[in-house]
Amino acid sequence: MQRKLFLLPIMLCYLAPAQAQTPLSVDYIMRDPKWMGTFPSSPIWSEDSKTVFFNYNLENDPSDSLYKIVLANPELISKVHWAEQKTLRKEQEAYNADLSLKIYRVKNEVFLEDKKKGSISLFEWHEPVSNLQFLSDENLISFNSGGNIFVFDRTSKRISKVTSINSGTKPANGSGVSTESNPGFLEAENLALLQVVRERKDAQTQTRAYRDAIRERATDFVYYTGGKNLSNLQLSPDGSFATFSIFTPATNKNTKVPDYTAASGYTEDLNARPKVGTNPAKVEIGIYDLTRDTVYFVNVSSLPGIKDLPDYVKDYPEKTWEEKERSVLLSGPYFSPDGKKAVVQGRSNDNKDRWIAEVDLTTGNLKNLDRQRDEAWIGGPGVSGFGGTFGWLPDNKHIYFQSEESGYSHLYLLDVTTEEKKALTSGTYEVFSPFLSKDKKHWYLTTSEVDPGERHFYKMPVLGGKMEKLTSMTGNNEVTLSPDEKYLAIIYSYSNKPAELYIQENKVGAQAKQLTSGQSEEFKAYAWKDPQIVRFPAQDGAQVPARLYLPEASKKNGAAVIFVHGAGYLQNVHKWWSSYFREYMFHNLLTDLGYTVLDIDYRASAGYGRDWRTGIYRHMGGKDLSDQVDGAKYLVSQHGVDADRIGIYGGSYGGFITLMALFNHGDVFKSGAALRSVTDWAHYNHGYTSNILNTPEEDPIAYRRSSPIYFAEGLKGNLLIAHGMLDVNVHFQDVVRLAQRLIELKKDNWEMAVYPVEDHGFVEPSSWADEYKRILKLFNTTLLEE
Repeated sequence: MQRKLFLLPIMLCYLAPAQAQTPLSVDYIMRDPKWMGTFPSSPIWSEDSKTVFFNYNLENDPSDSLYKIVLANPELISKVHWAEQKTLRKEQEAYNADLSLKIYRVKNEVFLEDKKKGSISLFEWHEPVSNLQFLSDENLISFNSGGNIFVFDRTSKRISKVTSINSGTKPANGSGVSTESNPGFLEAENLALLQVVRERKDAQTQTRAYRDAIRERATDFVYYTGGKNLSNLQLSPDGSFATFSIFTPATNKNTKVPDYTAASGYTEDLNARPKVGTNPAKVEIGIYDLTRDTVYFVNVSSLPGIKDLPDYVKDYPEKTWEEKERSVLLSGPYFSPDGKKAVVQGRSNDNKDRWIAEVDLTTGNLKNLDRQRDEAWIGGPGVSGFGGTFGWLPDNKHIYFQSEESGYSHLYLLDVTTEEKKALTSGTYEVFSPFLSKDKKHWYLTTSEVDPGERHFYKMPVLGGKMEKLTSMTGNNEVTLSPDEKYLAIIYSYSNKPAELYIQENKVGAQAKQLTSGQSEEFKAYAWKDPQIVRFPAQDGAQVPARLYLPEASKKNGAAVIFVHGAGYLQNVHKWWSSYFREYMFHNLLTDLGYTVLDIDYRASAGYGRDWRTGIYRHMGGKDLSDQVDGAKYLVSQHGVDADRIGIYGGSYGGFITLMALFNHGDVFKSGAALRSVTDWAHYNHGYTSNILNTPEEDPIAYRRSSPIYFAEGLKGNLLIAHGMLDVNVHFQDVVRLAQRLIELKKDNWEMAVYPVEDHGFVEPSSWADEYKRILKLFNTTLLEE
């Protein structure tokens, strides 16, 4: 039986007889990425819109440094040194309604900046300050400190404490216990003898008295949290209500990942995530009525469908399902600009519902405004996560949000007074990161309207209408708008061109000007391929998008490799520089050697709307796997690939698909490299997995048909398993359990490579090179004819 690590020396490119050559090698492309050059990221504008700052690395520092370009002299790129960087940092910035005033803090001192008059200090506080905000009466500024809310009056210069929250337990007799005591003999003697000490003591007493005077509200009411930590403490813009959240974490058992290479010389355990199926987290929203001095909580019981059961219960007729109020995670509240109205978002913990509801601030009761139900799971751009795109228009009656109601994530307005909903965008494309112009009369947004593989920046009237396309370069245009809204800073890339910084006027038809040119001469010396974007038919009639790398006819060897991207919900078939740049370079190498390479955006990939996103619900390794099989058939029928010489590889989710491919379709795939693979979804995390497969306790069918470990007996081809031993995302335990299963099944056509110092995403160039030499050897030795 063959069960061994790859320990023998391996050539840079294992070459079968008469195999084509390439100037690339695995060692060459898997070096520290700095060899490729330096590429800009994270642009920010100066407040006067005259300078763009961005992360760059011209001086080859260990990490990116901050650089800048002044628009008056765009040819000059200069490094921002630490002294200047320090002046740029203004913490806790907040603006008034027309953006003419800004408040910020430096340490515990709060400043007001008037664009015309400059900055002045408002006050210095004795404790850390957070959550600075202007109230609707802009003479009033609220802030949080010490677990309570305070308000500074710019006219009177006084600070008032507006909440009385205590993290302790309410005393049984309703009153606190005094901590003051009379000085003992030694302290009394010391104060009598030493004048300086006595003066300092008196000053402290006076300071404490002043602090107590401004901190205490004129009320006997105190809200005791009973030891629970409050978060998201905020004051309504009209100053009438305070709200807060109480987060109760999921009850779970964290896992441990052993580190066998710890510097101590001992095996040390790394704390890692829990596994799917834990009891969910809970978020409660409290309302503190400052007029009535009382606290109560938002009540979700009235939400429509709160007791609905999921459709999958029909697959378990033997089980009795109780209709009960589902647990809901709340975010918000989001106050209207005048503070008179508030809304919350709720997401059911079973991932099937998203509600938007108006809060009755006097009772905590909810009135539903919008419900999105998805029997798979709620998601999509601007919808996924906790919050997403959400806010108020300045008219105090319209809220905006994104929804996949139409099948694609679009931008909506909803009038909370009439409950009328309006789609501002529509079509078979998606909307990303919309935001309002400074005058609140227009939207700026990015969409995929031109093509799923392109991103462009648009402008649109606030109540909807024609979208004006502002960018024109084919690829990805990631825009940061200048504060005066006259210029776009664009991080732009194309399929075979890494990101560069461009500047463009904020006008339709304006030409973008390139400001950086970061590619090294070494990187530019190779003609990196621009893969074709194709679509091939799936067995269910869908058209599956893919990137296709074709070798020159004289080099074509008849073999093919299919690459499976990771993350599941991710897009890699597009016209911009891929985050999988190492794999992209490896595909260039493979194509030079005569391979045909196909990179598929299989079912559940991002960028194609709700139905594509949820195509794997309750069956990972279903349509996402059959898309790989159909891709192989496409290569055979359309590109002359030998059906007996097709390999497959990928990492993380791609590793999972590779395992499922070799275990279930050994007649299609002769070889596969499964990197950092999930082998049993019951061992992965809750947030990701429960969306797609529900929980193993409630939906075991979904887990059994989706987990490779249950199909290991079907292994026919040649399998390489590679995994980092410090992986705190997909634990090394996953492949250890699979290895034991393969041993018990007496399989001898698999091998494993382990990486003792690597986490899920490899860091060391030596590890990358070792792993990809093994992948290349696997394909060269099993797919090429002798």
